Amino acid sequence: MTAKKGTGLLMVWADVPADKEAEFNRWYNEEHLAERLAIAGFLSGARYEAVKGGPKHLAVYELESPAVLESEAYKKVQANPTPWTQRSGPQAIATTFIRNIYTMIHPRAVMPSIAASGMAPALQLGRMDVPAEIDAEWNEWYNTVYVPNYEKVPGVIRGRRHRAVVGTPTYLTFYEFEHPRVSETPEWHAQRNAVAASERMRGYMRHAPGSPGVYTKTFEIKK
Repeated sequence: MTAKKGTGLLMVWADVPADKEAEFNRWYNEEHLAERLAIAGFLSGARYEAVKGGPKHLAVYELESPAVLESEAYKKVQANPTPWTQRSGPQAIATTFIRNIYTMIHPRAVMPSIAASGMAPALQLGRMDVPAEIDAEWNEWYNTVYVPNYEKVPGVIRGRRHRAVVGTPTYLTFYEFEHPRVSETPEWHAQRNAVAASERMRGYMRHAPGSPGVYTKTFEIKK
């Protein structure tokens, strides 16, 4: 079995001007995504658009580990952008551009069911920080209570958590959904305060602008 997910994520969010959006999408779909997925250690990837929150455009790359982005193969491609990238990439035209690299912190290992799974039809993403003095307690609650409870909700494929090794904020919660309306269901809302500690713990979260965001898949190249 060829793994489709590892312990690393490269996440790229962008907003672009409306008059440049068609060309931006064509560049991503016809050149850029395939260019990145040809690099060793890039296991799978897809593009998403926000239906709630933002930024609007999102590219998700599942990596063997964050170390893939330190490889000679990746650095060579990164250092030699194509003419199309120079014209239409987010560094050239985006009004919002976020590029974060993450390492998985929950679950602790890439289980076979995770490694074998493809890119989800929809995602809910939370990008957040918490005060240092509550960090350990908050992470324990998130990993053992909050994510497992939401994973019981119909339509939730799984929840993973990541810590940023490049970029901010520190934490990323990465829920994979069967459809983008999962977090609007009564079953989802019932889990918010299913445990007494949840309301207090949620109060410590400091979300980034546009977070939490819900995204639906718009383009994928099968490896």
